Amino acid sequence: QVQLVESGGGLVQPGGSLRLSCAASGNIFSINGMRWYRQAPGKERELVAGITRGGFPNYADFVKGRFTISRDNVKNTVYLQMNNVKPEDTAVYYCNADLNLASGTFPSWGQGTQVTVSS
Repeated sequence: QVQLVESGGGLVQPGGSLRLSCAASGNIFSINGMRWYRQAPGKERELVAGITRGGFPNYADFVKGRFTISRDNVKNTVYLQMNNVKPEDTAVYYCNADLNLASGTFPSWGQGTQVTVSS
């Protein structure tokens, strides 16, 4: 069974750092784009950052200069390094990836990991 599993969430103080990981497992040939989204209570899910298979990143304006997305194509894992976090970064963070399977290419979502920024 193919799945994405996030880890690394938790409670962090404003100005602190946190590193999220998302590992894809199962019978996967390869992975195209990988992304991190977040959803705060009462708000819509929004794109935080994405990265192509070749490693080219893109970021939402609200995280530029603070967050860094990276990936390991051997481990089928995407990371989000979060620095100088702010209370408004509090949300459930979800990873999303375009998985190349035997039957075609399909988008897949993780279950989410909670990030809480508070003193």
